[in-house]
Amino acid sequence: MSVLIAPSILAADFANLEKDSKMLNNSKADWFHIDIMDGVFVPNISFGMPVLKAIQKHAQKPLDVHLMIVDPDRYIETFAKLGAKILTVHQEACNHLHRTIQNIKSYGMKAGVALNPHTPISVLDSIINDVDLVCIMSVNPGFGGQSFIEKTYDKVRELKLLIKKNDSNCLIEIDGGVTNKNASKLISCGADVLVAGSYVFKANNPQENILLLKNQ
Repeated sequence: MSVLIAPSILAADFANLEKDSKMLNNSKADWFHIDIMDGVFVPNISFGMPVLKAIQKHAQKPLDVHLMIVDPDRYIETFAKLGAKILTVHQEACNHLHRTIQNIKSYGMKAGVALNPHTPISVLDSIINDVDLVCIMSVNPGFGGQSFIEKTYDKVRELKLLIKKNDSNCLIEIDGGVTNKNASKLISCGADVLVAGSYVFKANNPQENILLLKNQ
């Protein structure tokens, strides 16, 4: 399987979401990555349900929704109704992670778990066969445009070993500071999905940069 590219809408032009959505539809991108932030779990607020509903109207590719919020269980049904195909929650935000994962799946969505930079891969030991995707944060969550954390490569390798050891079908997603300069190494370490925000939307030719990532 070639690497999947999921441009992060957080870096898009919020005044022209229809235009940027159509650009992604016509590009080699695979998913729309959408960060929902509450200003509590992370020190920023992004956008909520009305904006996601507007994006969903124009998106012709799966919505990969990343919840950076406390108590995400409150909104699982809502995000299912808004068209999320993949719903990712933070391990650090869930008191009963297994229950949350099962709840996500009960609504027909793929279930993802995100790990902050300080969180060890070992927290997934007992749940790796229950999740469809693990999102490794390669920056501290909450803001776009941050520098890539080099320790991420080791975490990807460790996660890949855990997946193989348990014969899991889980995908590895990398979120934060992804560019053409680190994409190839991330893929060689085991990454399956690359989230890219500024590298795509701040480029003179976003579709070309998506293609550069896709062809690593």
